[in-house]
Amino acid sequence: MYRVEDSQLSVYDFVPPFSGSLDRTNRWVRLAESLDWPALEKAYAGNFAAGGKEALPVRLAFGSLVIRKALDLSDQQTMLLIRESPYLQYFIGLTEFQNRLPFAVRSLRTFRQRIPAEAVNRAVRLLAQIEREDREEGQGE
Repeated sequence: MYRVEDSQLSVYDFVPPFSGSLDRTNRWVRLAESLDWPALEKAYAGNFAAGGKEALPVRLAFGSLVIRKALDLSDQQTMLLIRESPYLQYFIGLTEFQNRLPFAVRSLRTFRQRIPAEAVNRAVRLLAQIEREDREEGQGE
């Protein structure tokens, strides 16, 4: 079973550790704002029957795969990095920083079976474009 989220997370909804707020110009925040989460959610929800155990949200599943691919990490490394970074936790849809793994490492294998690699690759290319724009802006200062 898949439950559609009522609303998408904004940078203002995330509670970071140690007070303060997330930087809206961060590459992961910008990527999150650039993705069509409702379309991704609709495609992802098609993988599930009406009943049964509730599935993890698409933002968590898709976002984790994007992080893994973009940073060329193993499943274990992906989970460790997510656990350490408020920006990555925001990107995968957590509403506040937590110092524990948001799901089991083995779930990444299941996510890869349900989410097309090309969708992940498109998001990784978009992240690379954001990073290029940041470098170009930095050179102009």
